[in-house]
Amino acid sequence: MKCYDVVVIGAGVVGCAVARELTRYRLSVGVLEKELDVACGNSSRNTGMLHAGFTYRPGSLKAECAVEGNREFDQVAAELDVPFKRTGKLVVGFTEQDRKNILKFKAIGEQNGVTGMRMVTKEEIREIDSHAGGEFAMYVPSSGILDPMEYTIALAENAARNGAEFLFGRKVTAIDRKEKGYLLHTEAGEDVQTRWVINCAGMYAPEISEMLGYPHYPAKGFKGEYFVLDKKAGKYLAVPVYPAPNEKGGFMTHATPTVDGNVLVGPDSYVTEGREDYSTTKEHLDGLISDGRKMFDHMESQYFIRSFAGIRWKRYDPETGEILDFLLEADDDHPGTVNLVGIESPGITCALPLARRAVKKLTEKEHPAVNEAFDPRRPGIRRFSGMTEEERKHAIEEDPDYGEVVCRCENVTRAEIRQAIHNPLGVCTVTGIKNRTRATMGRCQGGYCETRITRMIEEELGIQPEDVRYSKEGGYMFTGKVRDER
Repeated sequence: MKCYDVVVIGAGVVGCAVARELTRYRLSVGVLEKELDVACGNSSRNTGMLHAGFTYRPGSLKAECAVEGNREFDQVAAELDVPFKRTGKLVVGFTEQDRKNILKFKAIGEQNGVTGMRMVTKEEIREIDSHAGGEFAMYVPSSGILDPMEYTIALAENAARNGAEFLFGRKVTAIDRKEKGYLLHTEAGEDVQTRWVINCAGMYAPEISEMLGYPHYPAKGFKGEYFVLDKKAGKYLAVPVYPAPNEKGGFMTHATPTVDGNVLVGPDSYVTEGREDYSTTKEHLDGLISDGRKMFDHMESQYFIRSFAGIRWKRYDPETGEILDFLLEADDDHPGTVNLVGIESPGITCALPLARRAVKKLTEKEHPAVNEAFDPRRPGIRRFSGMTEEERKHAIEEDPDYGEVVCRCENVTRAEIRQAIHNPLGVCTVTGIKNRTRATMGRCQGGYCETRITRMIEEELGIQPEDVRYSKEGGYMFTGKVRDER
């Protein structure tokens, strides 16, 4: 049985951020994740925005952490070697009611400490981005875009390099309180002993919360569907374009460039009961097309390469229906625990600020020694697509596998795939390689490279084809040969 000082439940962006912050101290840290990789839930199913913090109630934990997370992200991105662009954002309006709503949240943003926001005319919108819609807008220069999957992976890899251990395929099914901590039972049949538990289970956080003895916290899912547009559309969009928020600060369909050159259009929003219902529907995708064209004038079917969905699980008051703030709690009635519930958007932006607050709950009680060897830096995979011709020449000289392109759409080489297969977390699924390299994310969506990636996994790890999984436990790529070899 494995034993730790601290166990983090959940390896989404907040769980990985907490793990990283814990390794700043001399503690044994374990992370239990029900999936076979990090960022398999809603940490990877979002727009990838670094939010500024102008739609959240002043004084709320959301507002405080969003502004804090936004301000530090240039340094964080540099430390973790993740792509990030501080693009700014246009919040566009068409009616006088839109103007009133925008001005309302501009004032809220100023109260929260968001700087640089200003109203711009239609002509100024066109100067910022000639393909954006709107009669007027608020320009928010501090907003930015990042790759949420790579950011979560980077947090986890940095935590692992600093001593945290990630245990995948370990869904927590029950928790027993012991004299000196907790015994965690997992679906894999392996128990884990720990003195502290930090609940970062995302959509399943209310269940883990109850296992730890906290009250039941009602939550409901708001599902949103997206289109992914080809990079050929990406050249027409320079900044994220959002519609004016509604009275409660919610946004409908928006158009957002990605750090890799695609465009995301979405999400819409509707309540769902399915915890992991990530299907997309013609009805909602048709709505994205009509709404998306108001934001971005190149919302055309020729650019559509994929659709996906995400679900924001929000904590709410069952009597009033009011959506509640993030919850981060620890008390003497639940010793050795930190409980995070209702962590949805802007969870990517808030991940490290929340992690620091969660870890502080532990350090105030235990005062662990500082880990003097902690290194905040994490080197990423060297991407061939981002190299100059001179850099490519040197890379191929150092490693000839940089000279063989495996994924033609995204210009991903054999060397990058190999590095991804031997990642610090030991992840070896096809989507794990995809999320670390962008292979299969291009126009053909893996039609050319997926079989080549599968073969490399087999060769590099010495496993049989029938043992290669696409994403989930039991999700095998192959069940046997299609035909006998002659």
